Amino acid sequence: MHLLPRTNNSSAPSKALARVSALVCFGLLVVASGFQLPALAAPAPQNGASAQLAQSGRRADLRNNDVSREARDTANWVVDSGDNLGMPFLIIDKKQARVLVFSANGQLGGSASVLLGLAIGDDSVPGIGQQKLSSIRPQERTTPAGRFVASLARNLKGEEILWVDYQNAIAMHPVVTSNPKERRTERLASSSLQDKRISYGCINVPADFYRSFISPAFSATSGIVYVLPETRSNASVFASYYEVR
Repeated sequence: MHLLPRTNNSSAPSKALARVSALVCFGLLVVASGFQLPALAAPAPQNGASAQLAQSGRRADLRNNDVSREARDTANWVVDSGDNLGMPFLIIDKKQARVLVFSANGQLGGSASVLLGLAIGDDSVPGIGQQKLSSIRPQERTTPAGRFVASLARNLKGEEILWVDYQNAIAMHPVVTSNPKERRTERLASSSLQDKRISYGCINVPADFYRSFISPAFSATSGIVYVLPETRSNASVFASYYEVR
């Protein structure tokens, strides 16, 4: 999936960064000069005897939390395969509109409701990271599924965010409350999944949850964000995915 391009120095932001900075979820997400994400690859897909050996049954520690089958199966695969490469990881369960935060060894630290892109879908429109917000149609406001290497950054106001899909301008950040008509705080607390679809694609989380779980998890390291598909299977999105038995 799309990762932040590597840069060679920490000088003033490039024209590409300037274009992206005007187009992110609430118009203010932009990284500091020279910000980089490491180009970390996923482990190679397994097959045959190797895959059978890999399915040895190591599982994530969900601490008796009630999570969806898709989220549980994904967490177990990550732990069993080591796909997170020893880093903390998040699972975004779009069907349930929830985020799950895991330590590097697969222990669930916390879970919370999230707000997602308005439109159902698992792909970003090509070039959407270069478009003006006013030109993005409602059906194009998706939160893309995939495996992303994520790191913390700062927006123009100096507020911390977590870049997820940099090229397509998708970030995770505390819930935006600048437009009262959107009722985003109320939407987070709502039991209706329809209320969770509001953003241009970015992932809004409760502010206190971000401070307590997201920021500490990524404060000294990059991590992996797994955004689960809602129109396709896990196996069609994650190349090395398998069910842990």
